[in-house]
Amino acid sequence: MEKRDWIIELMEELKNEAEVSPDEPERWTKTSIYKIPVHAVNMNKEAYLPWAAAIGPYHYHHKDEQLQQMEGHKKRALAHILCRSEKPLKSYVDPLVEVVHDLMDAYGHLDEDWKQDAKRFLHLMIIDGCFILEIMRAYDQTKSDYDRNDLIFSHHGKHNVIPCIRRDMLLLENQVPLLVLERLHAVESGSTERSEKDVIDLILKFYGQTRSASLGRCQHILDVFRKSMIRDVPKGRPTIMKRLYVDKESLHSATEMKEAGIKFQKSSHESLKDISFEKCTLRLLDDTSESTFLNMVAFERLHVGTSNEISFYIYLMNRFVSDAIDVRLLESHGIIYNVMGSRAVKINELLVSSPRLVKARTRLAR
Repeated sequence: MEKRDWIIELMEELKNEAEVSPDEPERWTKTSIYKIPVHAVNMNKEAYLPWAAAIGPYHYHHKDEQLQQMEGHKKRALAHILCRSEKPLKSYVDPLVEVVHDLMDAYGHLDEDWKQDAKRFLHLMIIDGCFILEIMRAYDQTKSDYDRNDLIFSHHGKHNVIPCIRRDMLLLENQVPLLVLERLHAVESGSTERSEKDVIDLILKFYGQTRSASLGRCQHILDVFRKSMIRDVPKGRPTIMKRLYVDKESLHSATEMKEAGIKFQKSSHESLKDISFEKCTLRLLDDTSESTFLNMVAFERLHVGTSNEISFYIYLMNRFVSDAIDVRLLESHGIIYNVMGSRAVKINELLVSSPRLVKARTRLAR
């Protein structure tokens, strides 16, 4: 090939690759489920990987023996829903066929194999969606058509297996679009009017949260949980979150504040915004696992238009915790139970290596 020929060919290739897709703006608005950046995974791989149940396409091909064992239980969940509702499988499939491209677009890093096989993709959405709904209902246990000796959907499963699945359902890479759950629930219940509200209420109850106001349109379970954690506190409650954001440098470690006569108390409210200071007592809320916090932070960093309240809260906790003495002090008041513990250093490492978190762009001032 002569030099002139390959130059012309190169120019044609670059011209085709440089074309802007007309649907690019819409595609960005639909994406809500992302893969964790490699540098974050390398810092704490376990925080982003499922322990008991792989949900959605991202971990479908990376299932170890433990995760593979859950696949049979997923199929049982679908079977129970079909039997209980007395509705044909087609009635569950058709509503998802209508939105299959929207569901695919929700995944920012969906492999071409999935994109080219809508049947296989919908199979995964239906199986995993039914499984999630049944897990949340099993935890509630108001009524059950499962055997009392069932390994998963029983009293035994509620206390021994489902806690791990609850944790897995809050991993960013382990999500299905909320639209899947809403449409499946609508078919089963026979009503589309309250489907979104019913599903969100089920999620909040599953995670021990209560609905005090509308959370707005939610993308998936992690988004529902995150929004429930940053809801506005009741009017009249003297929170100092905004002031702390403006005057971050005035913060001291927990030990230093104790030496200054300040007491600590775990807040009774469910919002991370409920940081208050009354009568020399600093009230904080912190009852969430390290893995969940890291996945919420990842969502804030990757999803355009999302505020950074969680990132800022971790920044505040990092200022309170400078060594093991601070950890023990806050643990003794039930404030950082399960969040940092012996792994507090990893939270500090995350913040030190992520300057963007230190400069958290929050909307709290609005």
